[in-house]
Amino acid sequence: MVGMSKARGRPRAFDRDAALEAAIRLFWERGFEATSLGELTEAMGIRPGSLYAAFGDKKALFREAVEVYGRSPVGSFPARALAEEPTARGAVSRILREAAVVYADPSHPAGCLAISAATNVTAQDEEIAKFLRDVRNAGLAAIEQRLCQAKEEGELPAGADASALASYFATVVQGLSQRARDGADAAELSQVAELALAAWPGGD
Repeated sequence: MVGMSKARGRPRAFDRDAALEAAIRLFWERGFEATSLGELTEAMGIRPGSLYAAFGDKKALFREAVEVYGRSPVGSFPARALAEEPTARGAVSRILREAAVVYADPSHPAGCLAISAATNVTAQDEEIAKFLRDVRNAGLAAIEQRLCQAKEEGELPAGADASALASYFATVVQGLSQRARDGADAAELSQVAELALAAWPGGD
């Protein structure tokens, strides 16, 4: 009987990874500001006390959600393209073409979490806005670094502006995310991606 009593009194365990995945989807759908703690605990299947114990506060949970998203297949494809493609043009082409497919994939919320979650952050949560800016700017910096390397290696013309090109392609990626949020499908986004690639210096 003592053993049974202890079993009943033991706190109910939960799957932390599954709970975090639920939080990621909710933040992805609604953004940081529009997602309440009550909605999070309901989606994650845990009580507020368990959320605080396992993840910290809402801001800490959000940061972890963005970081885990960034390591997932749907969040890490730009970094993988930059690391795996032998040319800068191949990497940028892959980023844009994969963004068109990933952002419109109906199996998960549309667009990019790190882009769309920033649209409704209020001034009182400036630290979250800064966190998201830093995430996006790190992606921009990675593209620019690859384009600078391409310029040094002769893949890009000597007169090419690597910084402006990186900003342009990053802006297109953000635009693809927003168009996906507005209901654009992969076919439409792919057309935009191909048009954007026409801006590559030197053409085909």
